[in-house]
Amino acid sequence: MSILSINNLTLALPVNADRKHAIEDVSFTLDAGEILCIVGESGSGKSMSVNAIMGLLPEGVLPVAGTAQFDGVDLLSLDETALLKIRGKSISMIFQEPLSALNPLMRVGAQIEEVFEAHGVLSRAQRTARAIELLSDVGIPEPLMTSRAYPFQLSGGQRQRVMIAMALALEPKILIADEPTTALDVTTQAQILQLIEDLRQKHKMGVIFITHDIGVVADIADRVIVMQAGKIVESGERDEVLLHPQHPYTQALIAAVPRMASAVSGTESAETEQMKREPILEVRQLCKTFSSSSGGIFGKKRIVKAVQDVEFSLYAGETIGIVGESGSGKSSVGRCLVRLLDPTSGSVLLNGVDIASLSGEALRASRRRMQMIFQDPYSSLNPRARVDRILTEGLLAYGTPRATAIAKAKQLLNLVGLDESALNRFPHEFSGGQRQRIGIARALAFEPDIVIADEAVSALDVSVQAQVLELLGDLKKRLNLSMIFITHDLRVAAQICDRVVVMQNGTIVETGLASEVLHAPVSPYTRSLLDAIPGQLYEQALHDMKQNRNIRESNI
Repeated sequence: MSILSINNLTLALPVNADRKHAIEDVSFTLDAGEILCIVGESGSGKSMSVNAIMGLLPEGVLPVAGTAQFDGVDLLSLDETALLKIRGKSISMIFQEPLSALNPLMRVGAQIEEVFEAHGVLSRAQRTARAIELLSDVGIPEPLMTSRAYPFQLSGGQRQRVMIAMALALEPKILIADEPTTALDVTTQAQILQLIEDLRQKHKMGVIFITHDIGVVADIADRVIVMQAGKIVESGERDEVLLHPQHPYTQALIAAVPRMASAVSGTESAETEQMKREPILEVRQLCKTFSSSSGGIFGKKRIVKAVQDVEFSLYAGETIGIVGESGSGKSSVGRCLVRLLDPTSGSVLLNGVDIASLSGEALRASRRRMQMIFQDPYSSLNPRARVDRILTEGLLAYGTPRATAIAKAKQLLNLVGLDESALNRFPHEFSGGQRQRIGIARALAFEPDIVIADEAVSALDVSVQAQVLELLGDLKKRLNLSMIFITHDLRVAAQICDRVVVMQNGTIVETGLASEVLHAPVSPYTRSLLDAIPGQLYEQALHDMKQNRNIRESNI
């Protein structure tokens, strides 16, 4: 029986928008205890659909047709006071980025208690006890201590669990999860998905799960809706949509998903390669230690060994992947290599020169040879600077004439597949994939020998992700780039890396050719990362279908 029914919903965009409607003629239902996945790229309208249900539409976006029936009431007809009674109590929502959704100035427990207070439920003592109980229910260790912590003191997975605890506080009939696992590493993602599944079964909730990750859809969905440019282009049971997609857009989304089977193959061992040529970069016994006060004037210093005795070599034209969970030390390694962090000890030899010991002008000169692409291109690009300034300010700082720098910027845009007209635009005027291309162009401005990509595609849609990975692979071949690719997604590492370094708690636990490490891992930790990858049964089903098709064709 349906507990939610969306009928012919249309949302109008402001007059100056790139299209007339955010969503158009959208209809779907949700049953009790069902998980309905809505998939599509950024801008497809999937988040707008649920924001309309919650009464959380941005300014200028208005419902102009359709209804959203819940408990016999059209949610679109309710005023803010009536919606407040429904939000959190009957329909709850988990947002994509918990750090921005949680109040940074309030302790975690107090934020959960606020849900009860807003709805006039329980006494003060009962609210506190229930908040701690909820934190325990969502699998947070030491819930009492966590309730007294601030959001920034928790990991990404813990913050997401806090958001889930808040969403479930009043045992709603419907849970809406908007990209809740996009930025999480695979093991934390697997835990969150299992938690949502367990809670769905326990409370018989209907769940609307918004994602662009087809692997996640394969693992948790009962039914699937595919959206493109504000319209539903395909819908049906999970296996029907994923294994037998009918619409070209659905087929393109599925084709863009990185596959473990695509791991770069190699016939020679890493040791043989080392004997054949000199490395361009040698990292030896690299360590980075952070220290912080535990609080108070006489508080003891807390020592965190983020990187411990890390060693690897990188060869010309090669891509090494550094993989691991959040907190494994992989990003700290990357930042030490480009000296955004100063190593505590160890050496970083770039063509025999230890850049870890350089300072002043010598360090400044070395940075031209090793550049970085950051995870979030929007925060790493100056929002007040046009693209021409973003691409030329580094060149100008090193004495390049302005006319030469502008000409170089135009070449860089062409290189990454953007039009020269982009020079006069600001970062916010581009899509996420386009902004990442600008970040790549900036990294290539000095024609570096090595590019370090730190989670460069983790926040992108699968189709955009595939485009950026293809671009990086093409640039690597055309420019003979060496690349260090930092990622928590082993499917992405399989797509682009020649060799893989696996890190856990600041140390390397396994290294080798990508085809060997990702298909026959030695370390139990690497195996646990591989086991946590979503959609493996689905990928196997696709593989079996292709095998059967090939057998049938060979018998004809």
